[in-house]
Amino acid sequence: MDDLVAVGCMVAARERLAGVTRVTPLLPVSADAGWLGPGGPLLLKCENLQLGGAFKIRGAFNMAQRLDPAARRAGLLTYSSGNHGLAVARTARMLGVPAVIVMPTTAPAVKADGARALGAEVLFEGTTTLDRKARAEAEARQRGMAIVPPFDHEWIVEGQGTIGLEILEQCPDVRRVYVQMSGGGLISGVAAAIKRGRPDVEIVGVEPVYAARMTASLAAGKPVTVDLRPGGLADGLFAVRPGDITFRHVRAFVDRVVRMGDEAIAEAVRWLFHECRLVAEPSGAITLAAAAEARHRGEGVRGPEVALISGGNVEPELFGRLISGARG
Repeated sequence: MDDLVAVGCMVAARERLAGVTRVTPLLPVSADAGWLGPGGPLLLKCENLQLGGAFKIRGAFNMAQRLDPAARRAGLLTYSSGNHGLAVARTARMLGVPAVIVMPTTAPAVKADGARALGAEVLFEGTTTLDRKARAEAEARQRGMAIVPPFDHEWIVEGQGTIGLEILEQCPDVRRVYVQMSGGGLISGVAAAIKRGRPDVEIVGVEPVYAARMTASLAAGKPVTVDLRPGGLADGLFAVRPGDITFRHVRAFVDRVVRMGDEAIAEAVRWLFHECRLVAEPSGAITLAAAAEARHRGEGVRGPEVALISGGNVEPELFGRLISGARG
């Protein structure tokens, strides 16, 4: 595992993030029978309460601080479906440098407008990560700016891994952790941080049924590109291919991967609001949907479980429909 991110690197990342990111709360929720299902203690790692409304600032700021100062001054450029773009825009504003964000044409307005409000230039290109990446690379060559990728870089994984360090400190007897998966940066860092310290903790990756790129890649034994089905609530989990670096971390540290559909994700968004008064975007709530499904199947564990709520940047109109139970 010499090519995988070490705990010491994540500890150093936490020092870089001190005073910038929040140590988000680990919130215990009711384990009574009902939608959530019976079982042991369940806790929510609330990254929807993170600076900027999502976990992404951890990786973005850590990487920006790791860049050569001259490269950093030239500005930060990224390709993102939303939350990573917001994080790079916020990072650039804090550091006083320019930012350019390449978003998909389908990006939620709340995320595009948020990046602009932070002073970033927003460009739109295609609907997949590969479309955005190609445009970002072309723009970086023209402008001489540094690319801060959304997931497939050791420095990004280091930053996201600080969440895993916090979980172990906040809940030393944790037994299972549910983490959402898209390109794999988040779960790579969290899983590496937890497994290197507590190999007995089960790490469960969760992805949408319509973007099951990690399931397909693990079956193939290498990263593969999947066709993305149109639609789907979890817009933050729309990468069509895992990264090379992140795939190696997932294969080394993740115990299993499950897939969730939109109905279960919508139920999780509703439950989080009505029972916990938490605003979570569908991508952020998918882990709670997986935990509830496991409990109803009798697949709980003896000891605390943690579901990572990765973000809360959701379109107000969509959120209103979800929490009211409206369809369409």
